[in-house]
Amino acid sequence: MLPLAEVPLDFVAVVALIFFMAGIVKGVTGMGLPTVSMGLLGAFMPAVAATSLLLVPSFVTNIWQLLAGPSLLHLVKRLWPMMLCIVAGTMAGASLLTDGNQQWTTAALGLTLVVYAGFSLLARQLSVPARLERFLSPAIGLATGIVTGATGIFVIPAVPYLQALGLSKDDLVQALGLSFTVSTIALALGLARGGALQADGLVLSVLAVVPALLGMWAGQRLRDRISPATFRRWFLICLLLLGLELALRSAW
Repeated sequence: MLPLAEVPLDFVAVVALIFFMAGIVKGVTGMGLPTVSMGLLGAFMPAVAATSLLLVPSFVTNIWQLLAGPSLLHLVKRLWPMMLCIVAGTMAGASLLTDGNQQWTTAALGLTLVVYAGFSLLARQLSVPARLERFLSPAIGLATGIVTGATGIFVIPAVPYLQALGLSKDDLVQALGLSFTVSTIALALGLARGGALQADGLVLSVLAVVPALLGMWAGQRLRDRISPATFRRWFLICLLLLGLELALRSAW
C-alpha cells in the first residue's frame, strides 16, 4: 500500500463508500461488515491489503455489538474452547494470506463468499445437540480461524454453528460479536507476525471507522422501513455473484 500522503483521493473515496455500504448491511442485518468490505475491497486490491483496512472498523463495530448484550460472561464460559481455537487457526491461516500468492488468496476469498452466501440462501436451520457442543466447538473454531486467516472473512463456519446452538436472539447477536471480535484481534496478530501490517494502512483503517459507523446508523434506521429478510436475501445474492466473479477472475 502507498504511503498515506500519496494515496489518491478517489481511492480514499471508494474505500469510504465501501465501508459505508458495509455498515448499512451490518445495521440492517446485525452482521456482514467484514464480509462485504473484504469482498468489495478484494475486487480491486490484494486481499492482504484489504484485510489490513478492515481491522479497525471491524473491531470497533464488533466490540460495540459484543458489549451491548446482557450475557457476555455466560457466553465466554460456554464458548471459550471455540474462541481459543479461532485464535490458533487464524494465526496458522494468516501465513497463507501473507505469503504473497495473490491469485490463491483471491480465489479463496471468492469461494468463501460463494459457500457462505449459497449456504445461507439454501440451507435449512441446523440444530446442534447439547451433548455434541463440547466436541464441535473446538473443531468449528479451528476451521473458522483457518478460513479467517486465509481470507479475512470470519463467518464460515462460525455463523451457521452459532445459529444452530438455540441461543436467544440477544445472546446470538452477542455471541456473533464475541466470535467476530476474537477473530479480528487474532487476524491482526497473524498479519503482524507475517509482517503485513503497515502504519499507513492502519491510519486509513482508523479513518474508515467513520463511514462504517455512519453506515450502521443509516442501516438501523433503514431496518424500520424495509423487510430485513428481503434485504438479507438480496444481500446474499449480491455476495454470491461477487464471490463467483472473484473466483473466476483468479482462474483466468
